[in-house]
Amino acid sequence: MSQVLSNPILKSAKSENIRPRTLRLPRLPKSLRDPFFVFSVLALLTVFAMALLADTLYPEDPLDMVADPFLWPGDDLMFPLGTDSLGRDLTAGIIHGSRASLLVGFSSAVLGLLIGTTVGSIAGYFGGWIEDVLVRITEIFQTIPTMLLIIVILAIGDASLNLIALSIGLASWPMIARLARAEFKSLREADFVMAARGLGYGTPRIIVSEILPNALPTLIVAASVLVANGILLESAVSFLNLGDPNMVSWGSLIGAGRTQIRTEWYLSALPGIAIVLTVLSLNIVGDRLTDILNPKSRERT
Repeated sequence: MSQVLSNPILKSAKSENIRPRTLRLPRLPKSLRDPFFVFSVLALLTVFAMALLADTLYPEDPLDMVADPFLWPGDDLMFPLGTDSLGRDLTAGIIHGSRASLLVGFSSAVLGLLIGTTVGSIAGYFGGWIEDVLVRITEIFQTIPTMLLIIVILAIGDASLNLIALSIGLASWPMIARLARAEFKSLREADFVMAARGLGYGTPRIIVSEILPNALPTLIVAASVLVANGILLESAVSFLNLGDPNMVSWGSLIGAGRTQIRTEWYLSALPGIAIVLTVLSLNIVGDRLTDILNPKSRERT
């Protein structure tokens, strides 16, 4: 009996049974614990909340003249960010302007992603003369200055947010096409694609259900760059007074304050800060998504 109680194996088992167990939470990847990433996510959530709640926070038209002109930030608690030369509330303008800027940014990114993925997947999968023709078309679009193409399209049609988003999407798809072509070209000879061919899968099914899901993470990360690029291009178009005159956006606010830039600099600085924070946050989130979706990066974290 004493030999049984002195057995070290039984002692260790007994000690393990009575040892208190602690709950271990799964450790987040290093990229998600980056304070810059956390700040960027919070900044983007704030901008999205502004866009969604714009009508609730400021139900009046942000273009209405509601106060004295040139109120500086802090002069009147009713207008915390001041007013412009026409007495329009700058706070309402920035909050409502987030809706227009985000709408154009995401709409143009979706359009660019659809066109670029379609062109790039066909070129990368089939190769040969089809790839040569599509690559030449892509290069032609890349040689056209982006702003020139957008201005020409806006000159043909009416200056609306839909047309601005369309023109930016048509100008931004070549980058996605090049990425999609490279991804499909490297995956078309993969083992799982060869197995799908052996099972009798048709070409559309192989492209959509086999190759596209493996290429999609890279394309989604690139789409975050397109969103940021769309916001910047919409701001540039509105700054040049080529935007929708019936809508307020961050670019139009900057353009409206450029004549008073030396004296009332806050009119252009505050919407400019909103653009910088949003675009910077999108770029940081895109970089972190690259780390997360890249298997080699996951192994390092």
